Amino acid sequence: MRCPFCRADNDRVIDSRASQDSFSIRRRRECLGCKRRYTTYERVEELDIKIVKKDNVREPFHPEKIKRGLSLACWKRPISEAQIEAIVAAVESEIYSQYEGEVESRLIGEMVMQHLHAIDQVAYVRFASVYREFKDVRDFVDELQPMLKKYAPSVPKPSS
Repeated sequence: MRCPFCRADNDRVIDSRASQDSFSIRRRRECLGCKRRYTTYERVEELDIKIVKKDNVREPFHPEKIKRGLSLACWKRPISEAQIEAIVAAVESEIYSQYEGEVESRLIGEMVMQHLHAIDQVAYVRFASVYREFKDVRDFVDELQPMLKKYAPSVPKPSS
């Protein structure tokens, strides 16, 4: 491992521990040349999963895309970075345990929405509006209707 500061190829590991997602090992290292410390992560090399998009284009799976979408949906909501990371890790784990080779983007979106629904309903609706490509207010109402029935059964259904 080369030091990111002085590029020396001589370091020692100070501390090793499993990361929060339990799929990688976090190592604190000290460069023996410049004495600066830095962190590295060791991960198992995963299978190459391809995502099949709506237009049948295939592209490599990148968990950071899920995180980016979640971050936008959770903007100005009481959701911590750790919660977003936990959703990404859970979805990534589900994908690698359930699929081999290819997975449809639709299924990934459903997984994300399932996890997000349990944490924050506003962020869930935001994510759903982009993911399901809502065209108008009716699409929002249709998505909200099951939640309204569950939490406010006395609210009358809007007339068409």
